[in-house]
This record gives sequence, C-alpha cells and structure tokens, in this order.
Amino acid sequence: MLTEQANEISPQGQEEFLVSRARELVKDLFQPNPFIYWSDFLFSAFLGWGAFVLTLSVPAYSIQQILLLGVSCLALYRAVLFTHEIAHFKKGTFKVFGWVWNTLCGFPLMVPTFLYQSVHFDHHKQNFYGTQKDGEYFPFALKGKSLIVIHVLFSFLVPIMFLVRFSVLAPLSLIDKRLRKFLLARMSALIIDMDYQRPESSWKNEKGWKIQEFLTFCFAWIFIGALVAKIIPAAALFLWYCVSALIFMVNSIRTLAAHRYQNPEGKGMSYPNQMLDSVNIPGNGWTTPLWAPVGLRFHATHHLFPDLPYHVLGEAHRRLIQDQGESSLYGQTVCSGLLPALTRLWNHARG
Repeated sequence: MLTEQANEISPQGQEEFLVSRARELVKDLFQPNPFIYWSDFLFSAFLGWGAFVLTLSVPAYSIQQILLLGVSCLALYRAVLFTHEIAHFKKGTFKVFGWVWNTLCGFPLMVPTFLYQSVHFDHHKQNFYGTQKDGEYFPFALKGKSLIVIHVLFSFLVPIMFLVRFSVLAPLSLIDKRLRKFLLARMSALIIDMDYQRPESSWKNEKGWKIQEFLTFCFAWIFIGALVAKIIPAAALFLWYCVSALIFMVNSIRTLAAHRYQNPEGKGMSYPNQMLDSVNIPGNGWTTPLWAPVGLRFHATHHLFPDLPYHVLGEAHRRLIQDQGESSLYGQTVCSGLLPALTRLWNHARG
C-alpha cells in the first residue's frame, strides 16, 4: 500500500522508474484516432438523449422509466466526459468535434467546454498539481471524512447552480461588473475545491466564453419556454435534473477514486509523483468503464503521459506493467476496484 511514497520518489525510485524508458514503450501510441472519437461520442450522445426522450413516453416511476433513466445517465455520462479529451487536444485540432460536443452535451447540460479547458490544464502542471492553484484537487486524505460526504452530496446542487448561472446570472453580469467578476472567478470552472478561484490569466479568451455562455443561455430558455408553452411535458425538467445530478454524482465518486489526495498543500509534483498520487483501476473491461469511461480508469497512466489518447491508455498500461512488473513503482498505482480505492481514501482521511 502506497502512503508517504506518493509524496516524493527517492533517488533509488527514480532509477527504478525511468520516464524516458516508459515513454519509449508507448511512443507509437500518441496519435489520436478521429474515427474512434467520433463514433464513440456520437453513439453515446444519441443513445443517451434517445433514452431520455423515451423516459417521457413510459409511465412515471415505472421500471421501464427507471431503466431508461439509467441508460440515459450512463450514456450521457460517457459522452460528457469527452470534455476531458477536448481539454487535452492540441490547439487548433478537433475544432468541429468541440462544437458538436457543446451542441449535444455542453449547452443542454449547462457544462460548456470553457468551464474545463484551462482549469484542467493547470491540474497537470508540475508546479500546480495538488496545490491551491489546482481546482481539481482537494487533500481529502489530510482532511476530515465529512468533507468526502459533502463532496458527493454537493453533486445534487450543481445542476441547479449551473442552470441559474447561465439562464439568469450570465445576462445580469453583463451590466454588473462585480457580478461578472464573481461569475468568472467562482462559477466558471468544473472543480472539486470549493475555495478555488479561477485566475484572471485564464479569462483572456472571455470573448469565446461569451459565445458559449450565450448559446447555453439560449438552450436554457428554449427549454424553459417549451415547458411553459406545454410543448414538452413538465416532467422533462425533473428528468433533466435527475440525469444531470446522477452524472455529477457518479463523477464525484469517480474523482474520489482517481487520486490518493495525500499531497501536502503548497508542493507541486513531477509527472512521476503525480502518477504515484493517482490510481489505476483496470477492473472489468465491461463494468468498470461504466463509472470510469473514456480511459479514466487508467488515471495514473494518464498523469504520467497526459497527451495519450483515451483509446490507447489500456494498451499503454499493459505494456508498462509487462515491462516494469506489478511490484514496480508503476505497479503500485494499481488498485483492484472502486470500493477498495474508496475504502483506502476513507481510512486515510482524518477524523
């Protein structure tokens, strides 16, 4: 079991795990396959929205509706998490993919791409990871257990917050500079650290943000208008909330299992140390991707090589384990499943 070793690799450890050696093993895997991206994303998005529409045509609270809601949630969850891949695309590539993703997921679910892009880039910086500048990291293992529970329960408020943010606060902020600054700093990022404030340096592309804000605003009010005009049934709003909340809830649990959250605050981490503070859960090839889709079950591998496309992370992991061995530093990133990873974090959390 890895504890303090996650914080700093010894010189001997550095000799045992050479990044250059690991990169040599995966050097042929860095090219993304557009066909895999498009087919996977479009299938997931259309399956998710198709199941969502069908939930309105079956009896309320019936077994059929519950099953369809589950399919909609899992399919849209997979589609939504392609925002993680979009954040890693090289500048100027996959532009159409980004706009299609926004149209099918970002705008209707109130999570346009600007909420994640530069914020996630900071999460991988060696001098930002695990510090107060990293909004995607919170030292749960060094804090109380109650904060883990709050993190999961807060997921059920997020859809309402973002709906209000884009439908009401965004237009108001255009005439109130203080509100605008508050939105940009405190309500314009998908993060887990509630104290995080998005730095002004990431507001440089605010014009692009405004376009996405406007289109998300339009989606929100077209949806609300259709409800008021009874073009779509009122139940659609409740079901939209259920799907959105479940997506955030499942993702909140996934994020708890993605890292060990043992980094002392204020210290950045090299890529090997980020890897050791992260967790790989290969699990079952059929069930594990349901809660950790788009390659996120290989989170330690991703932090070692952030530019690897999601569809090759499994192969990269296989090669590294075969070369390094299960008892190597890389092998110590592997956990047998979601429950053991969550149990370890819970047991390490203070209080």
